[in-house]
Amino acid sequence: MRPTKKIHRNFFALIYLNSIVPLSTEVKGFLAEHVRSIQFSKGDVVYKEGDICTKLYLIKKGLVRGYFLNGGKDVTTWISTDNEIFTSITGFFTTQPVKENIQCLEDTDCLYLEYGDLEYGMRTFSEFGELYRKLLIDYYIHAENRAFMARIPSARKRWNYFTETNKLELIDRIPNKYLSSLLAMRPETLSRIIKEHAEFMTKKRTE
Repeated sequence: MRPTKKIHRNFFALIYLNSIVPLSTEVKGFLAEHVRSIQFSKGDVVYKEGDICTKLYLIKKGLVRGYFLNGGKDVTTWISTDNEIFTSITGFFTTQPVKENIQCLEDTDCLYLEYGDLEYGMRTFSEFGELYRKLLIDYYIHAENRAFMARIPSARKRWNYFTETNKLELIDRIPNKYLSSLLAMRPETLSRIIKEHAEFMTKKRTE
């Protein structure tokens, strides 16, 4: 299989994925042929509970969250941003209905690969499996960080852990109501902590 001009359409994906695992000409051609682009607007729901999920997404630029409704309460369970992958794990790998909702918090530009194409790539190209393994490792590291953070009893310590394991720019990009839900604290508590953090950083810079 030879690369075609479609490689240029998916240049971002090829550069990004090749930085994780060196890709052969055949794999680059396969990805150029099968990776697709999609743009979501802020507020768009990618999947809602009960949908069937068949796509693995890579965020070029944007912000996406997973959430569920519990007794009418909106609970944010994860947030993904630039250069991260997302999907419904249960839905994508088992073809069972999605258990949570996935929503864009910003205009979001994504690339995606269909499940069938992913399976074919893993069966056909040895480095494809290695690439997939490394992407999943990164995905599950983020999942482990979220699980650990959720078990920290102190709101302040949950905040500290979040800032240690995520890009600080996310604080300004994620609406407070969703960030406070992710951190399992009241919005007013989060606002106070952010204010105290900003005052501390300002004082530190002037010392």
